[in-house]
Formats: sequence, structure tokens, C-alpha cells
Amino acid sequence: MTAFMKAINIVLHEPEIPQNTGNIARTCAATGAALHLIRPLGFEIDDKKLKRAGLDYWHHLDITYYDGLDDFYAKNPDANVFYFTTKAKHVYSEINYPSPVFIMFGKETKGLPEELLYQHPETCVRLPMRDGLRSLNLSNTVAVAVYEILRQGHFEGLKEAGELTKFSWGE
Repeated sequence: MTAFMKAINIVLHEPEIPQNTGNIARTCAATGAALHLIRPLGFEIDDKKLKRAGLDYWHHLDITYYDGLDDFYAKNPDANVFYFTTKAKHVYSEINYPSPVFIMFGKETKGLPEELLYQHPETCVRLPMRDGLRSLNLSNTVAVAVYEILRQGHFEGLKEAGELTKFSWGE
């Protein structure tokens, strides 16, 4: 794992759906991102749905738990945090993400608290969507964000090419 990969931190504020968190954990395992979970969680961490979504990648995860937002900020006082929300002025792809970076996502039913967004207008970002739709799935949004940050780092440290099972790509 490279320093760039270790520098991506996915923060879930009060996630509610275990399958989403499991899928996000799998994205963390595949990319080397750290996962930060801010309580309360809408499920038990040993939930079968959570484990099933993450499959057999749990031993590859770097997970930190926090007892609320205050605990998160107290333990990460210098964190460069970008807040993903449908309510932002800035588009996620317009940002040059620093290293290390923390990308925070809200609960599936309500998103991040508006007070938090209001306090950080320049670091609130969104994925463009059609008008009239509420939001994208949380795990899909996280994957898009993580891969944009990785793209900016030229996918450093990730596998360079896939291999076929029955055939060879050749030279």
C-alpha cells in the first residue's frame, strides 16, 4: 500500500443500512482506503448483511469507530474533510483533493446535518444528478468519490492490469 492510498479516509456519519456499509468496506479493502464509522450506527457491526456485502475482505480493513462527530473531530483535529451532499455548490470532480483527505458521507435517509454543511461551504461537494431525484445510493457515491481521488493520484499502488483466466493478453 502506498502513502497516497493510505491517505484516503472514508467517513460514514451514522450509517443506517448494513449492506451499504458492507459494500463501502469492500471498496475500502480494494483501494486501501481507511473506513471511519461515526456512531450511532443503524445496525450491529456483526450483522450478517454487513458481512455478506463485504464478503471475505474484512481482514483487509482499517476501521476506526467514533462516538459522535465531536469525537471524530477531537481525534482528527487537522483533517482535510470534504463533505459529500446533494446540497453543495461545488462538483466533486472540480476539487484537487489533498493528501491525506477525509471524505464524509451522511446517513442514507437524511444525509449530513445542515449545520455541518453550513459551517463548511467551500468543502461541500456533490455528484451531479438529474433534477427531481433525491440522491444516489450511498455505496455508489462513495465509490465514485474514492476513484476520483485515486485517478488524481494516477491510481498509484493499484494493480496495473487484470489477467484473463483462460487466456493471456499477450505482449
